[in-house]
Amino acid sequence: MQFFIDTANLDDIREATEFGILDGVTTNPSLMAKEGISGDKNVMQHYLDICKIVGPGKEVSAEVISTDFKGMVAEGKKLAEIHENIVVKVPMIRDGVKAIAHFSELGIRTNCTLVFSAGQAILAAKAGATYLSPFIGRIDDISWDGMSLIKEIFEIYSTAGYDTAILAASIRSPLHIVQAAKAGADVVTCPLSAILGLLNHPLTDIGLAKFLADHKKANG
Repeated sequence: MQFFIDTANLDDIREATEFGILDGVTTNPSLMAKEGISGDKNVMQHYLDICKIVGPGKEVSAEVISTDFKGMVAEGKKLAEIHENIVVKVPMIRDGVKAIAHFSELGIRTNCTLVFSAGQAILAAKAGATYLSPFIGRIDDISWDGMSLIKEIFEIYSTAGYDTAILAASIRSPLHIVQAAKAGADVVTCPLSAILGLLNHPLTDIGLAKFLADHKKANG
């Protein structure tokens, strides 16, 4: 399973890259706004900065703002021209599906975002989306089971032979990461804190403390 970091914060992206396990980055307008990035020129430059930090072969999802077909196509082409790492992120709406199909014909990689049902997942795969982003945490927030959706999509994609990768999004915790891996997700995208949280276990801390104490005792 691949690890993407879900942020527009350059420091977090640098830290995740230095950690040695990062496969890509996802962003959205809300994350850009959180970092105070506004205006087309600044947003484009920020995407370029992210691509330079993560290096070659690491995919960076950049989201379109338009909601009509012509606008999404025009915007998506501009985003794809920023850097070879860019994957155009498109919302799961009627014109979004049309745009994904168009981008697929042009060889432009896409990430279909804001997915909340298996039916939407089928449409995205049929249109040729590179990635599909079901929002696990937001489904849990309305008392549904986000991980059941990942399992359902995995079963459908496996049966139908779709190539679209399942990118579990809206990941809130280290447990979500483990559950998504068990459910069949190809990728998880999450905050750096969730990834680093996988390191933690009290027995590791206790064991290391004992090893160091024994070493100190044996060596004076």
